[in-house]
Amino acid sequence: MRLISIICGIAVSLSCLGAHAQERATWIWYPGDFEIWLSNQLQVKRNERDAYFMPFWRLYGHQPLIHFTRRVDLEAPEEITVDAEGAHATVIDGQFVQGDQRRILVPAGKHLISVQVHNAAAPPSIYVLGKTIRSDASWTVAAAPNRQPEDRNAVLAGSWNFDASDQRPSRFQLATKEVPAASIERGPRSLLVDFGQETIGFVKLKNLKGSGKVSFYYGESKEEALSPEQCETLDHFTVDGDNRDFVSDRSRALRYVNIQLAEGMSADDVSLMYEYLPLTRRGTFKSSDDELNKIWDVSIRTLELNTRAFFLDGIKRDHWVWSGDAAQTYLMNYYSFFDGDTVKRTTRALRGADPVDMHINTILDYSLYWFIGIQEYYQYTGDAAFVKSVYPRMVTLMDFVLGRRNGNGMLEGLPGDWVFVDWADMPKDGELSVIQLLFARSLESMAASAELVKDQQRAAQYRQQASELKAKIMATFWDKETQVFIHSRVNGQVNRMVTRHPNMFGLMFGYLDAAQTEAVKRNALMSDKVPAITTPYMRFYELAALAEIGQHDYVTRQIKDYWGGMLRDGATCFWEQYDPKQKGVERYAMYGKAFGMSLCHAWGASPVYLLGKYYLGVRPTGPGYASYVVEPKLGGLKWIEGRVPTPRGDIAVFASETQIKVTTVGGQGVLRFNSGKTPRSGQGAIRSLGNRAYEMTLEGGKEYVVSYAR
Repeated sequence: MRLISIICGIAVSLSCLGAHAQERATWIWYPGDFEIWLSNQLQVKRNERDAYFMPFWRLYGHQPLIHFTRRVDLEAPEEITVDAEGAHATVIDGQFVQGDQRRILVPAGKHLISVQVHNAAAPPSIYVLGKTIRSDASWTVAAAPNRQPEDRNAVLAGSWNFDASDQRPSRFQLATKEVPAASIERGPRSLLVDFGQETIGFVKLKNLKGSGKVSFYYGESKEEALSPEQCETLDHFTVDGDNRDFVSDRSRALRYVNIQLAEGMSADDVSLMYEYLPLTRRGTFKSSDDELNKIWDVSIRTLELNTRAFFLDGIKRDHWVWSGDAAQTYLMNYYSFFDGDTVKRTTRALRGADPVDMHINTILDYSLYWFIGIQEYYQYTGDAAFVKSVYPRMVTLMDFVLGRRNGNGMLEGLPGDWVFVDWADMPKDGELSVIQLLFARSLESMAASAELVKDQQRAAQYRQQASELKAKIMATFWDKETQVFIHSRVNGQVNRMVTRHPNMFGLMFGYLDAAQTEAVKRNALMSDKVPAITTPYMRFYELAALAEIGQHDYVTRQIKDYWGGMLRDGATCFWEQYDPKQKGVERYAMYGKAFGMSLCHAWGASPVYLLGKYYLGVRPTGPGYASYVVEPKLGGLKWIEGRVPTPRGDIAVFASETQIKVTTVGGQGVLRFNSGKTPRSGQGAIRSLGNRAYEMTLEGGKEYVVSYAR
């Protein structure tokens, strides 16, 4: 009850803002309902070889009846138009408006306006436009109000960018633009089309003549498109050509499409209606290494294709929203597009609604990543309003997680749970050390969020639980002889197997002292005796952990070897998995299918994050970059340069072996670097930290140049 009063106090106070708080109107809804509904529309469309593959986790629904409320104080009468998605009624000061429900005159003075909307098919939403009264994020909404003028369970409305009355949320579509084919090989009744790179959209046949069956066999590789019996996606249409253009009604991922036409049919040309979410590429990176520059460009392309209404795992196969994949794409996004809206939509869609009866995506570790992602979002954006809005559902999911602890206070897979971690060959029963580390970090994220909404009782509870769990982790899984985390404990018996996974997370989370960190680096992360990680998914964390402890030269070699290897094997986007020992068509097999592997997978775009955070070296130390650090590292390169987006603007960084340049934005920054001789700068005072380390305060809106020597 105390939690509800905290959130609702915020909501009601904001709902009383003046009606002039926002200049433009926008469609609004109950927060989370549109995101849940839209993700459902997406995820039930997964189609492979004319068969639908439905999600195997619970899909939540939107709430069918919503009450929208706003207090106004008008100097003069005002006419408003009310558009709604669903049947609606408008109530002013407790009295139902009779007659015309779209054009309504609100008298001068203070009033409480309420719009009640029912829609079982799509989320109830409204668009209100008047001279001063406009629907915006300061309205409050409630799903089951009591009979009081304002509901104490009300929360602030959700919205996106549907800013005109005819831009109804239920009609949402991604943007499209026509792109030509790179090449077309013509046969007697076929066209093999190459678009030159991985892409997604609707295939268009120009000036199609004749009538009959048209078949599209799609391929991320040429081999896949030329394998009608094994390609993952295909479409069949019966068409009356009649000398007109034909556009497929199904968006597909592809580079190639093998088009088979019925006897007597032909097409003059083929193009693609490329389907995309409009994004601005704010983050940039260039260096003295051309291959690394190409890796950055292809990483951005990979991330861009998988950034749609939500962050997807891959554009060909699933079209599902996976929490583990999303947690990484959030971080990549902060160093490229800085698109907070997609982070928020994905976060809400993943969580769904209450009550909670299973882990997100049914995966234990994916629930834990969800909590961590919210805290990281706040650190990068400073968007406290979103954290406050989603906090109630953080609490109920954490209640579910806490309720599934075993007698030792730890988490292990229970019936119905999938303990994923990675596609690695490792036992996953019992108490996995990596799961407990993620659990501890989740509790710390919950504590920080609780403090933000001033829920001090829960904040203290989560902090205590995190502290106790970390002590148990060190006592149970830290091997004093080998100085690494061991793998697991099952029925009281420890499994002394060593994997990289718990060791890299323990290091990244700051749970190790200097001696332990050095031991983990030597005995786990850089040891040939520990099984290597083969998926980009976990290489993301492995290389981030190594960069955290200054192993940039090694990380550079790993990026060039792994991601550069994919480029040398013909990749135009980065893959779900890569084994350089595999050659030819066998590279594309996965899940027991010849072309089951995704060749455009979001977690393959790791270099965006690695190069932005650990080479350009920009990271927030206060929410929303109120304070930040710039710590450029060359990693064996001769020079690097780029821009890192923040809520306050883009921070530009250049570093060579003799000079560092930083152009700042708002917030208080610190430049940190090492130098073999006394560095110089004409823009500020440089402080020596000892052992060749220096730092310099950065003020907003200035350019700093430092001369130094490596």
